[in-house]
Amino acid sequence: MQLPELIETTVTGLGYELVDFERAERGLLRVYIDFTAEDAAEKGPITVEDCAKVSHQLSHVLTVENVNYERLEISSPGLDRPLRKLSDFVRFAGCEAIVKLKIAMPGTSNRKSYQGILHEPNGETLALEFEGKEGPALLEFTLADMDKARLVPQVDFKGRKA
Repeated sequence: MQLPELIETTVTGLGYELVDFERAERGLLRVYIDFTAEDAAEKGPITVEDCAKVSHQLSHVLTVENVNYERLEISSPGLDRPLRKLSDFVRFAGCEAIVKLKIAMPGTSNRKSYQGILHEPNGETLALEFEGKEGPALLEFTLADMDKARLVPQVDFKGRKA
């Protein structure tokens, strides 16, 4: 089994979603987890205990599978969560995001980066409503057109006491 499948199988088997992983400098293996869309509203954000649970299980699996790494780091994806899969765009429809395309779309004056509100995907077609030169505009693209996409962090300080 390849490393991506090994990590995803372990993470999903524990009831989490694998958002991303990366091999970084000096043998660091960094894994980003989240709750599934169904569990997110009920369970809230990823906690230290969630990360520890995944770290414990994944370290055993990586040892058994003889995967070479120095350090394992498990984390939540953060407020600026990356969007990579079609299911991410379904889950976060209505949220603000930044989308960067691999190449500029025809008729967009070589623009590759857009910030706006995600629309519910229509099949494989993704859409982002953004403020264009002449008012609201709609960018339609596919996962193949996309270089990367991230949620725009939404922080609400209302109700906090200073």
